[in-house]
Amino acid sequence: MRSKEIHISINEMWSAYLAASGQPLTTPLAPHWHFCDNQIDADECAHLVLSGRKRATTPSLWFFESRGLEVPRAGDLDIVTNWKGVAQCIIRTTAVSIVRLCDVTAEHAMAEGEGDRSLDYWRTVHWEYYQRELAGTNYIPAADMPVVCQYFERVYP
Repeated sequence: MRSKEIHISINEMWSAYLAASGQPLTTPLAPHWHFCDNQIDADECAHLVLSGRKRATTPSLWFFESRGLEVPRAGDLDIVTNWKGVAQCIIRTTAVSIVRLCDVTAEHAMAEGEGDRSLDYWRTVHWEYYQRELAGTNYIPAADMPVVCQYFERVYP
């Protein structure tokens, strides 16, 4: 989910990252957002990224389309926040592929790092998530719907 308000920690983390990486301090602020649609999952996923266990995420393509957002691309930087909008880390997208929901692999589920990391767990929790993610849009979740398999690495801190 994309955040609208900017917590002071976002600007502080971005400035620290730019200084540490030698990039111009005038580099525009990266997008900032939290995972999921509830505090427990958003905070847990941020923790999983910080621990190195979570290295992927999979929103539906329709999420981006219904909100007029661009699909991530390799090289994109994002600031991950917790549910309350406090910056947790900065990630860089390393790869993106759009596949049918039914074609998501066990390797991708493992990279997502959630639950027991199995494909069965991934399918159960993501099916429930897509129901909520697409509620109120013109899209209806289906096994062949396109999903965005985004891989990333934590680059700061």
